[in-house]
Order: sequence, then structure tokens, then C-alpha cells
Amino acid sequence: MAAITSAAVTIPSSFTGLKASASSSKAATSVVATRAAPKFSVKASLKDFGVAVAATAASAMLASNALAVDVKLGGDDGSLSFLPGEFEVASGEKITFINNAGFPHNVVFDDDNVPAGVDVSKISMDEEALLNAKGETYSVSLTEKGTYTFYCSPHQGAGMVGKVTVK
Repeated sequence: MAAITSAAVTIPSSFTGLKASASSSKAATSVVATRAAPKFSVKASLKDFGVAVAATAASAMLASNALAVDVKLGGDDGSLSFLPGEFEVASGEKITFINNAGFPHNVVFDDDNVPAGVDVSKISMDEEALLNAKGETYSVSLTEKGTYTFYCSPHQGAGMVGKVTVK
């Protein structure tokens, strides 16, 4: 924090925030005096500033991550599962399904287990469409609040099903 020991400020009388005075002077002059800050407070202020910048950056990263959920298709151990298999998202939050192991996979929402009025054809992959390579993705944003179940059509019989609750 810098300190000014004294300063003169000239403000034009045409400035609308000032009342006109009886003086015919074109400008008013003010002197502002402050106490000089101790040198150690400058160092502390720079340290505090650095901490505040780091905290702000961390908050921004968390906030940006809070608006997206990644779901693995297939466990690292080769299991036929969605990881996580059950989760919550906010309405409109982006869900990205990432092909990981045991592919091919797809993501199909169950007609009988979605909120009323939701057209599963608009949020599901086609049952014939498959993600065939590691890292391939499918993304969807769900806006209707409620519970949705989904499955991988090639592996549904092996228990590859999941559930998302939209809040």
C-alpha cells in the first residue's frame, strides 16, 4: 500500500459535483495529507495481494469445473461400468462421457426412467452409434429436473448402467 505524504489537487469549478463559490477563481485547490505507512505494511500488503490472487485463481478454476462433469465409460481395471455410476448435476450442467476401457460404448437414456416430457432421442446417442477408441467423447446437458437412468447398449446386460439426478 503506497502512502502519500501530501498532495495538491486542482478541481475545475466547472465540475458539476462542486457548488459555485463567491470567489471568481476558476479552480479550487485542496491539500490532502496522510500518514506515511510503515515499510513492513507494504511487504505485508504485497504478500496479501499474492494470496488473494492465488485464491481468486483457484476459485475461478473450481467454478469452471463446477459446470462440467466427466464420466468414464469403462473402469481403469477394464470393468464394464460408468464412473461415477451415480451423480448429481445442476440443470444445464454439461456431462461429458469419455471412452476409457472395455469399448465400444455408447450412452442411451432409458425412456421409462427420465422426467416426464423429456425426449430421450434428443439426449441419447443412437443405439447403433458407438465410441470405438479411447478418449472419444459424448456430451449432453440436461435441463429438466429429476432423475435419469442411462445405459451402454452393448453392455447393459453386463450391468453397465448409471443414474444422474438433475437439481
